[in-house]
Amino acid sequence: MQTGMHTDTERCVRAVRSKDARFDGWFFTAVLTTGIYCRPSCPAVPPKPGNMTFHPSAAACQQAGFRACKRCRPDTSPGSPEWNVRADLTARAMRLIADGVVDREGVPGLAARLGYSTRQVERQLLAELGAGPLALARAQRAQTARLLIETTPLPMADIAFAAGFASIRTFNDTVREVYALSPSELRTRVPKARPADTTAVGTTAAGTLLLRLPFRAPLNPDNLFGHLAATAVPGVEEWREGAYRRTLRLPYGHGIVALTPNPDHIACRLTLGDPRDLTVAISRCRRLLDLDADPVAVDDQLRADPLLAPLVDKAPGRRVPRTVDEAEFAVRAVLGQQVSTAAARTHAARLVAAHGEPVEDPGGGLTHLFPSTGALAAVDPETLAMPRTRRTTFTTLVAHLADGSVNLGVECDWAETRARLLALPGFGPWTADVIAMRALGDPDAFLPTDLGIRRAAGELGLPSTPAALTARASAWRPWRAYAVQYLWATDSHPINFLPV
Repeated sequence: MQTGMHTDTERCVRAVRSKDARFDGWFFTAVLTTGIYCRPSCPAVPPKPGNMTFHPSAAACQQAGFRACKRCRPDTSPGSPEWNVRADLTARAMRLIADGVVDREGVPGLAARLGYSTRQVERQLLAELGAGPLALARAQRAQTARLLIETTPLPMADIAFAAGFASIRTFNDTVREVYALSPSELRTRVPKARPADTTAVGTTAAGTLLLRLPFRAPLNPDNLFGHLAATAVPGVEEWREGAYRRTLRLPYGHGIVALTPNPDHIACRLTLGDPRDLTVAISRCRRLLDLDADPVAVDDQLRADPLLAPLVDKAPGRRVPRTVDEAEFAVRAVLGQQVSTAAARTHAARLVAAHGEPVEDPGGGLTHLFPSTGALAAVDPETLAMPRTRRTTFTTLVAHLADGSVNLGVECDWAETRARLLALPGFGPWTADVIAMRALGDPDAFLPTDLGIRRAAGELGLPSTPAALTARASAWRPWRAYAVQYLWATDSHPINFLPV
């Protein structure tokens, strides 16, 4: 079992006294004298150390009877980086809970996806996070409810339903218990004074929300948004008016999101066909942009290598561009084997036009959802304009994705999934590792055979052969996927720069 930062009282006290925003989401401070809990960077005068207790999650604070601070809004902190770094049971469970699995399938569904008994999952989460899966999902529902209460004119009954509550009574009781205000009181407070770091910033047309997605500074948007824009599949993705836009396939329907980088947040314009998809959509957008990363921890370790240090110092805070749909990314990785970025986009665009599900986008040029694995499994291989060996790779992959024999979901075991991918025809280390990095979210995935990486390594004086580079990169673990971003940045490829 992992030991969280909340167990290191001295370190937590130092973070609270210095109001260090880098630790927001790592732990939460419960104040015994007031009965509230805060994020470490709360602007209020820090309480005396003897009056503070520390918890690993907002749910644990709520379980212990503490209410969320109205000033620092701890439930809007960036998520803990632990759940993106680790691949153990707790981390996989937390990623599934963030993706709304408990709300849709219950705790038995969560346990089944993880391959453990319900009792084992509950015991592990309670031991490490101070709260079981139901309490963790409840805290997430409360946050979603407040987001909708404060930013939409939806009736409270509709909000309760959209946030995943089973009844109006449960909705009312939970909001009152967590925030010490009734739902109607939360709504009436909004016009008077909204805290500067609030997540939500308003609404526009029906079904559209304007949100602020927080992150730990620094964040360098060039490679992040540059990569997404340069590889965008026409009809599914686009760069328009300073924002990356794309369609989303969600559990209850579809959505369209526009993400715009800002100095202290990512502006998110989200249009949903079904409001029940709000929590999942936010979770997937945060995952796409790697917003729960701890860039200071990453950069400090990479900077210890004197040959990497100049790259880190030049543009700190690089993130790993990920995905909102793991199966989609795997298919696109196969389409991009041994071809240019432009050719890969063309192949993907043809599939989208022929087999994607049409959507309406009144404000832009998005036309389709990326085809489902079921639709792709039914494609006639002879219609694919690619070499026969790659057709075999493509059809084998989509068949395994469609029947579930290869699972790329947030609950999967990274090492096991990589091994299964390597067993498929046409899958070499580069394809398996780029899927591990971008789709599975493994922060330690590494691409020593990538030509761009080898060229950058040679220019910096690093070993350029895959075996020697892998040996040198052992000092960068567990952040080798971030080292890849810094090495790629030495190239003048357009994926490294924001479009103009």
